[in-house]
Amino acid sequence: MHSTPHVSNPWMDRKNLKAGQNWPRLIEAAIEASDFFIGCMSKNSVRKRGGFQSEIRYALDIALRLPLEDTFIIPIRLDDCRLPARIVRELQYIDFFPDWEEGLQHLTHAIQHQWVKRQP
Repeated sequence: MHSTPHVSNPWMDRKNLKAGQNWPRLIEAAIEASDFFIGCMSKNSVRKRGGFQSEIRYALDIALRLPLEDTFIIPIRLDDCRLPARIVRELQYIDFFPDWEEGLQHLTHAIQHQWVKRQP
């Protein structure tokens, strides 16, 4: 019998950061504590400089510390954007367009599959 993953609320900077908090440290701590990092890629996000890019790089660094068979980063494309070369070279991504429901099913399946593999 497989256990169902414990579902907690996703950590999102805009919802979880409070005024005055050191956001770079808290974001890194949240990435480290996460079971999965879902990188939401869009035409806007992949062109942006700054926080989003450093978060993706930090998540890639965290993934290097994990066993090779573990899935940690799950990139999703929200539109027809060009993904960063390192993402395309190293990771399988999920398209959420043109069919959002199908993309969500693939994401859910990927998380459930990895969760079952992690159970003792």
